[in-house]
Amino acid sequence: MKILVPVDFSDLSKKALQVANSFAKLINASITPFHSHIPISEMDEPYALGMSSQVYQDFEEIEKNLYERLILFSNEQADNARLNDPIISMGNPAQSIIDESENYDFVVMSTHGRTGFTRFLLGSVAEKVLRLSHTPVLVVEDESNVESFKKILVTTDFSDNSAVAFPYAINIAEKAKADIDLLHVLSYDKMDEQSDDKSIKRIREDRLKLVEKEHFGSFKGKVNRKLITSPSSPHEAIFKHVKENPYNLIVMSTVGRTGINYLMMGSTTANLIRHVKTAVLSVNPRENND
Repeated sequence: MKILVPVDFSDLSKKALQVANSFAKLINASITPFHSHIPISEMDEPYALGMSSQVYQDFEEIEKNLYERLILFSNEQADNARLNDPIISMGNPAQSIIDESENYDFVVMSTHGRTGFTRFLLGSVAEKVLRLSHTPVLVVEDESNVESFKKILVTTDFSDNSAVAFPYAINIAEKAKADIDLLHVLSYDKMDEQSDDKSIKRIREDRLKLVEKEHFGSFKGKVNRKLITSPSSPHEAIFKHVKENPYNLIVMSTVGRTGINYLMMGSTTANLIRHVKTAVLSVNPRENND
């Protein structure tokens, strides 16, 4: 197993490497630190205005310095025995990560780094990687506390897309000897007269049992089914649940039953990642459709 860790030398990059190290120990994987940069000479005006044409003229020297810095930075946060030689790329960071991730089993990264983007908006690099990478992306925050991934939440909306994430959750939970909370949100409008219809809730409970039997029957651990009935949106209901019941990891698909394109980052996954402190493993179902 191979893990790619984008690094921009920020404190959150340190966190990403630390979590990747714990994750690598769990799944017996190697870690490859990755840094992508855009030469100043290729930046659009006015960003390069007034800068010396000599600043980024020696690309080989720049990459050598970045390479050495990345080795030192990574060795401070992860076990040397698990670290592969770092990769330095020149070009758009988001696209470089997406392209390189095709050769890896997981990407571990923070939502924002030295650019200072707030979590509410998501960093532009993380946003693009999340919506376009076919490789599962583990997103971490500075507050994320994985603790060997002992407490795992898995969400489902009963779609085939949401089920794509299940094998990843099962694999991690079995290796961590963790139980799984399997969560479904029955979301209704506050003005909906059917909101108290117990028959709808029973139908959803039966479907949740069916999902457990069909997808988690061979799981060597305990599955706790949880059905939340809420007037809030699914991501708000999940956020409230996570706030009241802390987890080390949330595993979910980027696209659910609506089939809405992830391009606009409007999905439950994207909205949840913007707000929770918990590490989130985001699985793009399109990887199984290519």
